[in-house]
Amino acid sequence: MKTLIYTEWLKMRKYNAFWWIMGITALAYPGINFIFYSIYDQIIKSPGRAGEIAKLALGNPFSFPEAWHTVAYFSSWFVFMPAVVVIMFVSNEYSFKTHRQNIIDGWSRDQFIGSKLIDVALITLIITLLYSVISLVTGILNEERLIKTTWDQAYYIGLFALQTFSQLSIAFLCGFLLRKAFIALGVFLFYFIVLEPVLVAILRVKGNDMGRYLPIEISDRLIPVPAFLAELDKDGYRKSLAAIPQFVLLTLILTTVIWGLCFWLNRKRDLK
Repeated sequence: MKTLIYTEWLKMRKYNAFWWIMGITALAYPGINFIFYSIYDQIIKSPGRAGEIAKLALGNPFSFPEAWHTVAYFSSWFVFMPAVVVIMFVSNEYSFKTHRQNIIDGWSRDQFIGSKLIDVALITLIITLLYSVISLVTGILNEERLIKTTWDQAYYIGLFALQTFSQLSIAFLCGFLLRKAFIALGVFLFYFIVLEPVLVAILRVKGNDMGRYLPIEISDRLIPVPAFLAELDKDGYRKSLAAIPQFVLLTLILTTVIWGLCFWLNRKRDLK
């Protein structure tokens, strides 16, 4: 296991695209949260009683403990960025035939997929650490100190990590099945950004909530819309919070199926 981790880390470290995309992600996560904080700040500082009423109604979603939830929600919009790295990692293995060389060097087929599982886990860990730091800094800047309830919603760290790992696993599956980086990226991004959101919206308009069982939406339900954005539908917000354990289970099942399928298919594939 240590050898696999070390080998994959060496690959990551030498991969320029990895550092570029992680750097862009490191800017995008605080950037999107700063944009929404600026909008919130302008609203509560509106002249007259409008600002006071807005502050009373919205509270401060960027202070503790709500900061964990708010930052997780906005940051989750950019999971597609590290997904690009995952797809490029696996597709490059096939483009440069390094998967064959690994087998020739003595790796088993399961070890090859296991090494990719480690890649996804490492990227998930990096992204989760980034989110955690941004949440902590955001909360401290809005509180100026740690308070008794600081960690009350810190469980969103685990939910964010599970969501990220699940969606990166879907990206890996695309790269693994299609093998060509350009095609796999196109398919994943189209599905992630366009197809599934449109399907979910159409089903919702028709009064059908079956869209919640689509692959990306399952893990998206782990982090519902924050309370300050759900003021017009408080009952729906409470229901979405109550449904989180159900979607934790569904996300775990989906992710297990994805990796089980990858291990099984890899045993059957020719080494082309």
